[in-house]
Amino acid sequence: MSYAVKEAFLTLQGEGMQAGSRAVFLRFAGCNLWSGREADRAAAVCNFCDTDFVGTDGDGGGKFAEAEALAAHVAALWGETIAHRLVVITGGEPMLQLDPALIDALHAKGFRIAVESNGTIAAVAGIDWLCISPKAGSEVVQRHGDELKLVWPQPGIDPVALEAWDFAHFLVQPMDCADREATLKAAIALAMERPRWRLTLQAHKIVGLP
Repeated sequence: MSYAVKEAFLTLQGEGMQAGSRAVFLRFAGCNLWSGREADRAAAVCNFCDTDFVGTDGDGGGKFAEAEALAAHVAALWGETIAHRLVVITGGEPMLQLDPALIDALHAKGFRIAVESNGTIAAVAGIDWLCISPKAGSEVVQRHGDELKLVWPQPGIDPVALEAWDFAHFLVQPMDCADREATLKAAIALAMERPRWRLTLQAHKIVGLP
């Protein structure tokens, strides 16, 4: 299988339970909930996405014919240090491309594999840390993992119902939009009302990392 990568770069993970961890971010091109074109945003299932995942022209992006070539690319971005290697695979929707061959190739390079998905496609086996971020109006089939990250507020999603899903951590993240003060207040209110939820912020944006 070939892989279309929008961008890949070394940074610090900005969100969730692993925030602050050194990681290679591997962003696949393509998503099943929005085309990525602004003309289609209003009608998309996920119309609040803040990420460019169209094409393969980003920093470290490109097309890779084999899993081993992409794993070598990720390893080169990390550098020579062997310990604590972490790759965060995201998109778009990474489950459209992530397969056992790439999982094996990255593990062979010593990487722990974290994945951030919308949950509409079942996760491939072998992922070390799975974060699911459900979107209102979509059918989530992956209802277990390590971390559930709810971008909030989202009309049409009931946080209480999500608590029945099998996740170790439940995180609420303010939606990044024009009225950020209101979304932050809403996220704080949810965490205060439902103590199973923990507030998470996009720390990479706060400190100016990609």
